[in-house]
Order: sequence, then structure tokens, then C-alpha cells
Amino acid sequence: MVKTIDIIVPVYNEENTLREVIKRLEETDFCGLQKRLIFVDDASSDNSYEILKSPEYAHHLILSHKKNAGKGKAITTAFEHCSADIVAIQDADLEYNPNDYKELLPFIINDEAKVVYGSRLLDKNQQKSFLFLSLIANKFLTFLTNLLYGSKITDMETCYKAFSYDVIKDIKINARRFDFEPEITAKILKKGVKIKEVPISYNGRLYAQGKKVTAKDAVCAIFTLFRYRFFD
Repeated sequence: MVKTIDIIVPVYNEENTLREVIKRLEETDFCGLQKRLIFVDDASSDNSYEILKSPEYAHHLILSHKKNAGKGKAITTAFEHCSADIVAIQDADLEYNPNDYKELLPFIINDEAKVVYGSRLLDKNQQKSFLFLSLIANKFLTFLTNLLYGSKITDMETCYKAFSYDVIKDIKINARRFDFEPEITAKILKKGVKIKEVPISYNGRLYAQGKKVTAKDAVCAIFTLFRYRFFD
């Protein structure tokens, strides 16, 4: 029986939103599961790590990198400490609403799926929350994923991914930055695991507000999808 969930929160220079994200995560009922929050500070240059080390958050698992290594590396650092029945991911900004996880988790809890993605594109009204170039890049990368791996997903790049622990416990991730998304997706699909999707809300932010993904990351994602399809 599924009873526990580890929620991974990679953090890099998110002092303006971090406390609110923690508050929302603490207040959210993850379908009655016993939750553990795992924060990984990726050598932030602002006060993010100081916030995490506040006594009020001492009951959470706080990890850190001495040097900035990227979101992908932060997630893999957290993976090394995961042991719950379900593992989920939450960004440290306010683009995603933790309450949406109540739509993803029942499929794993009820053994209807092993991996569930929260898609920002199943509801077309959410597309207006994307930057135009980000939307085009996301659609192209998702199309490429489906073409290479025979899948039928709509939002490969989404942050909201929930995994049954037994699916990911033996997967080695090499990603450093945002190439985590295509790598984990590629390796799950190559294992023959079907990805279930459900619609979620999305409040995209601007680069001036701290958005970090760039065109370079899109190119890296293309390389990653081809690499794990044909060479690894």
C-alpha cells in the first residue's frame, strides 16, 4: 500500500518565492500521504540557503551543493536520499500550484500508473501563460520525444512529474541542468513504462522574474533525446 511521498525541491536563487513555496507545500494535503520535503540548494548566491537553514524548517531535509551544478544535479542529489513510495518534484518558484498534485497522485496510489506528468498543455487555456518562444520550443521537444520514443505525451518539459519509487530507483541520471527532463523521460520510456498525463495549472514567469531556462537548454534537450534513443 502506498503511504509515503518524497517531494524534491531544487533551489537556486529563489529567496523571493521560497518561503511561500514552503508554506504551500506544508499546507497541501498530498492525498493523505505522509510527506517529506527534500530541499537541495544549488549554491545560491542570494539568501535562499539561509532561509532553508532557518530553525522553522529544521524538520525538513536540507541538502546543498558547494558549487552551482544545475537543476538536474540537484534532483539527482535528492534522489540519493529518496525512499518513499512516490517521488515528486516541485520548483521553488510560484509557476506551479502544489494543490495540482492531488490530480496526479491517485493514479499511482490506485496502481493505475507508475509515472504521471502534470501537463500544462492538455488545457489549451494554459498556453497563454507561456512565453511565445518557450511554448514553441516545448511543443517541438515534446513532438520530438513522441517521434523518437513512440509516446503520446503533450508536455515533456513539465516540472510536475510523479514517479513510483520502484521505477526510478535504478535509473542513473547524468543531467546537470534542464536536460534532466528529456533524460528522465527517455529512460522511463525505454523501460517500457507508459507515462500518464493530467492537466495542471501554470503561471509562467518572465526572465526578469527569475526564469532560468534558455535557448541553449533547448539545444541540449534535442541532443539528450537523440543520445538516449540511439547511443545510450
